[in-house]
Amino acid sequence: MANTYEEKKRYVKQYIRSLREIEDAMEPFKEQKRELREEFREMGWLNTDELRAAVKAYRLFKGNVDIEEVYDNFKILTGADDARS
Repeated sequence: MANTYEEKKRYVKQYIRSLREIEDAMEPFKEQKRELREEFREMGWLNTDELRAAVKAYRLFKGNVDIEEVYDNFKILTGADDARS
């Protein structure tokens, strides 16, 4: 823990520099994601809503969420039945 104002100021500057380096390093990857989305839209493979749904599904899987449990809850909330599966 910083004891003096000057020490705290030094840590804030250090933190900001480190944060900027990390964000600068991430920028090419963010640009790749934007280009990927745009390509899928331009090619007509997926529209914006479908891309958003795909990202949400990916995040669920990435978070070790039981997709069957999510689907079961979705059916309960929407009143959907298994006729489509």
